[in-house]
Amino acid sequence: MPSERTADSAKHILIIGGGYVGMYTALRLQKKLRAEMRRGEVAVTVIDPQSYMTYQPFLPEAAAGNLEPRHVVASLRKVLKRCNILNGSVTRIDHASRRVTVRPAGTKTAGVPEREIGYDMLVVALGSISRTLPIPGLAECGIGFKTVEEAIFLRNHVLHQLDIAASNAGDAETRRRALTFVFVGGGFAGVEAMAELEDMSRDACKWYPSIDPEELRWLMVEATDRILPEVGPEMGRWTAEALRRRGIEVKMETLLKSAEKRHIVLSDGDEFDAGTLVWTAGVKPHPVVRESDLPVDDKGRVKVTPELTAEGLEHVYAAGDNAAVPDLTEAGEFTAPNAQHAVRQARRLGDNIVADVRGKPRKAYAHRYVGSVAGLGLHKGVANVYGIKLRGLPAWFMHRTYHLSRMPTVNRKFRITVDWTLAFFFQREIVSLGELESPRFEFELAAGRRQDL
Repeated sequence: MPSERTADSAKHILIIGGGYVGMYTALRLQKKLRAEMRRGEVAVTVIDPQSYMTYQPFLPEAAAGNLEPRHVVASLRKVLKRCNILNGSVTRIDHASRRVTVRPAGTKTAGVPEREIGYDMLVVALGSISRTLPIPGLAECGIGFKTVEEAIFLRNHVLHQLDIAASNAGDAETRRRALTFVFVGGGFAGVEAMAELEDMSRDACKWYPSIDPEELRWLMVEATDRILPEVGPEMGRWTAEALRRRGIEVKMETLLKSAEKRHIVLSDGDEFDAGTLVWTAGVKPHPVVRESDLPVDDKGRVKVTPELTAEGLEHVYAAGDNAAVPDLTEAGEFTAPNAQHAVRQARRLGDNIVADVRGKPRKAYAHRYVGSVAGLGLHKGVANVYGIKLRGLPAWFMHRTYHLSRMPTVNRKFRITVDWTLAFFFQREIVSLGELESPRFEFELAAGRRQDL
């Protein structure tokens, strides 16, 4: 297994993960350590399977067609010009030898050697993955909502379901199945994604004369007794009522029991077929963290100090979803796994690494949670910021304004603003490009490798 390390003269800072924490930490380092990097005293490497960072709060709008999907991602190579970018998946962390094992991008074939990357300082920013359950049929027909690829797929899929329903006017069973959409999980991802896609589908029905918008069945399934816990009980109840007024079914204290062959069975006894099943019922830390020799808690998160260093270890740092970060504003609590904390933690983490490089004292991370905002479709939203509760248009405007300010690079801010401006004057596109999932179909057909038409 080949082993790699930067030149002995350079202190190597290795960041595994290119999400919020990984990218913003690297951005901070290349700004604060510019002189050291120029002189060759410090080298920064970022490892991630993708060559871009996805700004997840904008995924629902990308799925609904309000934003161009390419505009909700930021190129790591463009943003981190002074860093080394390595596309690949970290499969093992061995801090005892100060090395990580990496499977480079495009090497899924058996027998292709992995690589070992050495480091002097390690930042664990692998984030989280969807937390699923062993529910029959879920793995076969469900999909998550954490990546831009999933957002694009869902947009195409929802529009394709309308095509199926319109093409089967005489088949009531097929139409009901195609026009039934189920989301499991009532947090930010589930509520915002469902609200935006439902809004898009009703708008699209104007171009499907054979489909009455009342035929659409949108259903949210939540295991607890409320949705959007981040905005507080009162605003959570208001959101549930607002969704129900739109005709969306919100079932709380209800579980998904089975989804075999797209036949949905719920714990309240309800059974029906659904063409769409989206799973947004929580996340868990990346499994590589638990399998490492780093200190982890019972949830698989790296145990860190208030200074964002791994407990008991030198030169290992962690933040975001894969870290148990003490909340200094709430005794005994940990910070919430959200973008608001991740971006701020990354800045503090970057500053603390700079302090270690220069032999200065580190500072603790302390940030009081200011509140939450959520978009519920075009001109609809809910917000609870510093105790101020907003609904409808003001909350929707605050949601867009806040997240636009957090989007990295002026380039992306400008492109998103242009997308919103164009959407104000022109109607949404309703073209389904689901065929993008099989780009070689036509060529294989022409070459005689496929016989189906």
